Amino acid sequence: MYEDVAQRIAQRMQEGVYPSGTRLPGERELAEQFNVSRVTVRQALISLQALGKLEVRPGSGAHVLDAAVSQVDVLPSVSALELTEARSLFESEVAALAAPDISDETLAKLEQLIVDMSSDDHDDVDAAELADRDFHLTIAAAAGNSVLYYIVEKLWRMRMELAPVKKVYDSVCSEDATVRGGEHREILDALHSRDPSLARLAMRKHFTRLLESMLDVTEQKALRDVRRKASESRERFLKSARI
Repeated sequence: MYEDVAQRIAQRMQEGVYPSGTRLPGERELAEQFNVSRVTVRQALISLQALGKLEVRPGSGAHVLDAAVSQVDVLPSVSALELTEARSLFESEVAALAAPDISDETLAKLEQLIVDMSSDDHDDVDAAELADRDFHLTIAAAAGNSVLYYIVEKLWRMRMELAPVKKVYDSVCSEDATVRGGEHREILDALHSRDPSLARLAMRKHFTRLLESMLDVTEQKALRDVRRKASESRERFLKSARI
């Protein structure tokens, strides 16, 4: 459904309904126009951003890029572990930078995103993932450094758009929703304190646990592969012995 909505939005952009440089209507308005959920609209906007047609800015909405300069970003081939290590390095420092001057309004938005992340009342299985992304991008925006925001946004694109990476994240996040929610709560509490060191440590703790979970999943998969190959070899050799 989101692909259909993305095509219809792109068509309106091409027809000049949404000219280059303008801001698209909000998610709620678009959802009403296309008779879909806001989550479906978010996914459509993400896909258009991946194609270089839009720029989605937390707190500012989706802006139409100039067709003459927009282009498809080719994401590098990375592993989930490599990506998470990079995210830990960058996002921990981004949280520390955001902490001293983060606004009460931003803190309230982060609070709502945690609620959205942990809610069971979703009309789409990716709603929690989108809330998770918005949580981290909102902190990046609060840091007030456009370069850092750009980097964090690209890291999140790799996390959501590279199929092998998304598969690993999905397998981990589906098992630890409660723990993950608690870690985001700790990050928010640290930001409430306006203490850069606490914010850095809370974000790093989140990613350290995520890395450990990924290593566990990787080891379990390797063991399953070994057992499967051993079982296949056993069956083949026993079959040969019976002939």
